[in-house]
Amino acid sequence: MPLLNENKTEEEKDAMMKWLKVRQYVNTNFGKRPDINAVLMIIGINELGVVREVFTKEEKQDLMHIAICALFEDEGYFKFAGFDKDGWPHYDTLENIPKGKLREQEGLLKRKIIAYFDALGIL
Repeated sequence: MPLLNENKTEEEKDAMMKWLKVRQYVNTNFGKRPDINAVLMIIGINELGVVREVFTKEEKQDLMHIAICALFEDEGYFKFAGFDKDGWPHYDTLENIPKGKLREQEGLLKRKIIAYFDALGIL
């Protein structure tokens, strides 16, 4: 199925093009395989404000959690609680993100990522 086939709405086509721009930005600037996990890591690092060459497996999980919290904070699912003694941001869960079909969750996450990059003036 072509990326921009005629069965897609203009909104769907626009979202797909913006997602491709996010992936190109990540690939060009970070040399990372631009999948959702890589993008979440970069958002987490941005929110942490610390750039290091290597993060432990646990820190990578924490970075992706920070990214999810930052992306969904504006919708009332999380609230920034402050920084710990090591400077890592923490969030309180106010409400669980609704569970949905995998494709729906992925689409929502991509839209939130696009909005994040758009707000930074990258798109």
